[in-house]
Amino acid sequence: MELHIRFRKLTENAIVPVYATPDAAGADLYALPTEQTLIPKGETRLIHTGIALEIPKGYGGFIYARSGLATKKGLAPANKVGVIDADYRGEIMVALHNHSEEDVLLAGGERVAQIVFAPVLSAIFTETDNLSETERAEGGFGSTGTR
Repeated sequence: MELHIRFRKLTENAIVPVYATPDAAGADLYALPTEQTLIPKGETRLIHTGIALEIPKGYGGFIYARSGLATKKGLAPANKVGVIDADYRGEIMVALHNHSEEDVLLAGGERVAQIVFAPVLSAIFTETDNLSETERAEGGFGSTGTR
């Protein structure tokens, strides 16, 4: 299944998102090639991609960590999952947090995250005095236990 996404390069050297393999769920997002960024341990830096997207109505763009960057360098999106709404037309940026014990120098042009497009539904909220019963009921964190 394919989704057509219109994009605009905000700088000439911006790298267009790319799927690493034909069955990849996420397209890689790249740091601007001209920008090296030092991310001190325990800190977050905003990484520019130089790309703006036109996400179709009814879809969202979700920015996830790249597993290699997270495991090898300790860098992952600060907000865990970034959400890009269909009506946003600004630059796609990634807030990368350094979870490692060392400062990390992010090279220009490096893959910094991946974006996944998915359909989204808008909910209509209806107030009520009671909710349907379930076996779990109000059991919260850890309430289902392990078996």
